[in-house]
Amino acid sequence: MSEQVLRFTRDLWQRATGPQEDLALPLKAAALRERRRFVTGLRWASQWFWLLVTIVIGAQFVRWVRQIEQGVVGLDRPGGVEAFLPLSALLSLRHLWETGEISPVRPAGFVIFLAVAATGLLMKRAFCSWVCPIGTASEWLAGLSKRAFGRLLSLPRWLDLPLRSLKYLLLLFFASAIFWTMSGADVALFLDSPYNRVADVKMLYFFEQMSPFKGKVIFALVVLSAVIPYFWCRYLCPYGALLGFLSLLSPLKVTRDAASCIDCDLCTKACPSRLPVAKLARVRSDECIGCLSCVAACPVPRALRVETPSPWRRAVRPAAFAVVLLVLFGGSIVAAKAAGVWRTNVSDEEYVYRVQELHEPHYGHPR
Repeated sequence: MSEQVLRFTRDLWQRATGPQEDLALPLKAAALRERRRFVTGLRWASQWFWLLVTIVIGAQFVRWVRQIEQGVVGLDRPGGVEAFLPLSALLSLRHLWETGEISPVRPAGFVIFLAVAATGLLMKRAFCSWVCPIGTASEWLAGLSKRAFGRLLSLPRWLDLPLRSLKYLLLLFFASAIFWTMSGADVALFLDSPYNRVADVKMLYFFEQMSPFKGKVIFALVVLSAVIPYFWCRYLCPYGALLGFLSLLSPLKVTRDAASCIDCDLCTKACPSRLPVAKLARVRSDECIGCLSCVAACPVPRALRVETPSPWRRAVRPAAFAVVLLVLFGGSIVAAKAAGVWRTNVSDEEYVYRVQELHEPHYGHPR
């Protein structure tokens, strides 16, 4: 087993740092299949890794809450659960801007938010296709849709364009409320409010004690994502909208070499975001999720690659792309823990008494 791991690691390093292909001819069928398997396998491994991390964090958090409900302390609360509280992270960003200090209530969520934003600034929306568990689930549902209908269904352009604007409108709503409507004092009050101090527990109860209406809404989103691939990600996710904006500044973009391109159109067919890759010199669209499916599908090694911008124009291999993403996202979390910017200042003892009074009105959302 150790020898297999060593060989895979050596192969990954060689693919990431070895000399770039200088072939301008299409790969043979076997070589192309191997390339596709390698790129797909890299992303598959990343998706499963972060999905398992999410599941472990969720299980640990549920166990911790059950302990807190019994008035017992002792288990460690997993800070990673704060990744699912993005509004608190946005408020922490405003608080940092106002005061120069990171709010101690939800520091882990803020660190994760910054790490996600950093991936968008550097690597397009790779977080959506390599890390995000919801993105992974959406991709699985898209696979079911393709098997059921024989192809990936899509909405007509006249409907697709206005629907795509919804996620940006949602982002604008939250951003305007936090950065323009709310004062610095309002932000500080919210961050230290009873609601925010137990927002993680309330989030768990939202799913455990879901009303029929909320259950129907979530079921409808799942069905829509199964029929219309990536429905949530493409039309409604505010996080995706934020990364879309940031990705416009990303130095790493898929670039097409027109001289080497054989106009097979396989890259366009492989793109889950339905971008006309075969007609673009450089994929700048905010809808590009950095999945590298187009790169894996291209039969000519030099025709389509992830590259840095001019004047350097250096190609970045898929293996290097995966390593950079892992280091950037995972390294940010490790660095935050080492720096002591991870644990909340809400003690387990405080959680114990607050959980017992969550039915009180002052634990409602402070609109």
